[in-house]
Amino acid sequence: MSASGPSARSATANRAASGLRKLLERSRLLGTLAGWGKVAALGTSLSLVAFGCSSAPKDVVSRANDSSYGSQAEDNPCVSMFDVGGADNPLPTCEAPRTIRSADPSELDYWDMSLDEAINYALSHSRVMRDLGGTILTAPERMQTKYTAALVAADPRYGIEAALSEFDTRFSASGNFEKNHRLLNNVFFGGGTRNFQQDLNVYQAQFAKQTATGSQFFLRNFTDYNSNNAPGNQWYSAWNSNIEAQFRQPLMQGAGTDFNRIAGPSGSMGNMNGVLVARVNAKMSQAEFELGLRDFLSNVVNAYWDLYFAYRDLDAKVKARDAALEVWQKYAADQNQSKDRVLLAHEQYLRLDELVQNSLTGKQNFGTRTSNGTQGGTFQATSGVHVAERRLRLMMGMPITDRRLIRPSDEPKITEMVFNWDAVMCEAIDRRPELKRQRLKVRRREMELIATRNFLKPRLDATGTYRLRGFGKDLAGGPVGDASALGDRDSSAWGNLLGASFQEWQLGFEFSMALGMRQAHAAVHAAELQLARERTLLAEQERQIVHDLTNSLAEIDRAYSVCQTNLLRFQTTSQVVDILLQRLKSNETVDFDRLLDAQRRMVDAESSFYLSQVEFEVAAKNVYYERNALLDYYGLAAVDGMDNDDSDSSLRLMKTQSATQGAPMPAPAPNANPAPAPLPPKAASPAPAPLPAPEADGKSEDDAPGEEE
Repeated sequence: MSASGPSARSATANRAASGLRKLLERSRLLGTLAGWGKVAALGTSLSLVAFGCSSAPKDVVSRANDSSYGSQAEDNPCVSMFDVGGADNPLPTCEAPRTIRSADPSELDYWDMSLDEAINYALSHSRVMRDLGGTILTAPERMQTKYTAALVAADPRYGIEAALSEFDTRFSASGNFEKNHRLLNNVFFGGGTRNFQQDLNVYQAQFAKQTATGSQFFLRNFTDYNSNNAPGNQWYSAWNSNIEAQFRQPLMQGAGTDFNRIAGPSGSMGNMNGVLVARVNAKMSQAEFELGLRDFLSNVVNAYWDLYFAYRDLDAKVKARDAALEVWQKYAADQNQSKDRVLLAHEQYLRLDELVQNSLTGKQNFGTRTSNGTQGGTFQATSGVHVAERRLRLMMGMPITDRRLIRPSDEPKITEMVFNWDAVMCEAIDRRPELKRQRLKVRRREMELIATRNFLKPRLDATGTYRLRGFGKDLAGGPVGDASALGDRDSSAWGNLLGASFQEWQLGFEFSMALGMRQAHAAVHAAELQLARERTLLAEQERQIVHDLTNSLAEIDRAYSVCQTNLLRFQTTSQVVDILLQRLKSNETVDFDRLLDAQRRMVDAESSFYLSQVEFEVAAKNVYYERNALLDYYGLAAVDGMDNDDSDSSLRLMKTQSATQGAPMPAPAPNANPAPAPLPPKAASPAPAPLPAPEADGKSEDDAPGEEE
């Protein structure tokens, strides 16, 4: 005899589990998707045998079939439509980081990159509008992406198509089938019998349409089949078929195209989601995308000039360190020098060597980025070459490290820039995306107030119904007309219906209102407060933008003046050091403390000079940032698909012309030095050429155009 019952099933399950474990140990296919599929299928079969129940196997999501990594299943082509090509989605892998203990920097392969190349690469390899504050990890929902504007427009709840769908024609149908058998106490209710038996089929179909004026139209068909044993029936079974047209027109509350396009057919107090509101929301998302794109472009430029200054600062410190090394070696070789002077010279060399190491590697900080003092970004000269280069790669969407080291090839273009205040102020007020977004909020609140005031009206609807009836022994066939009413056994419900002999109509109205309209008055008051708040915020934002614009114009003049001063300071300290070193080489008496102090002053003056140059370049960029002309400045334009009848309603970028053609950039200073290598040779490079003096063209500031001269 064989065992049965729960004990037998438990033993079977134990044997199945043991066999499964042995199979897993032998197969070693746990790391592959195919192996998991086989194991899942085998486990399902064993569970069916052992326990008599089953569960659907779960798909294992891996990097190979996850849509977020660009590989789409053949039955899911829609997601891949946004990632055609997939070249801008590299895996987050790179080589080991470059450190101060890496190989000789002179053996590196340098990549001389212009600012225009950096911008083009960043815009063509970025789905996310990156920033330098780590927001992608701390608050990823706040990040702007290339999909953000399109997502708002395509939202199935609050998007434009969702709002338009409220006016779509809707079709509905139903069918019910009943079998009734009951005993009745009264013969009257059973049609002449107390033992009532019935077969009842009911079919309904309807078209419903909502219009922009608030009207509702319905076209219905009602058909039923009734077979019962009532003695009073003309036939044992019969058909009824009716066609009905109905309308409902709001006359007060809910009437009008303004209300229905703002609030929507299903709108209520405090919940407006009509077509106009959805379009405003889509425009607001486009303004936010434009804002994120502007900040992203500004951060790419900031990272580029951070790296430029890191190279220049390293160059200055390397030259000062090499000069201090020569002084120390000369003092150490002179037997007549006191030991304290040799040690002080050695300390000077070590201190400058420390500065070189920090300038080469850098310390971890955010660097120059948007909203770190100014909206466009205040220059922060705190990064080394390696840190600044990795930051630029991060912003551009490149692998964080590879065998090449990016080296900026563009030089700051220092020249006097004159702006027409009235022109740039009007341009900033008109073009800033923050103000565009706020104006759209004001517009939305104005529309919401208009729609909310509609709820102060009572509800008065006009209704009407027109109906055609048909009755017959059969559903179709037979003569057309009212033959079924005359007892013709060949009559049909549809034939009788087409005769249009039995017509019905109904007209009426429905009225309702809340006495006092307390909720409606509260909603109107809240809408008025919301509108007043948004208008106040708009005025304050305009004042803030004017304040920031004045600061940016003042900053560019300050940076230009300081750049001239630092150039003279650098030339002066360089001459002092050259004189003292020449005396030292001629074995003349040199004030040791003065020499050390002069070397320190020279390296500080050279770094300050290049710092002021980069500050001027960043300040010039910030003026265009405040005017929201940054895209024009670099020869780019945002195309709005919604305004161009494009299927894609999001903003897209297109190249208009080069930056020098789109917005004239200042001419570079003559004899500008090229960007140095991270560790240049010991030979000192010549001092930079003096800044060109501004040309007197006889024009006053009031006569200057909006662009720089």
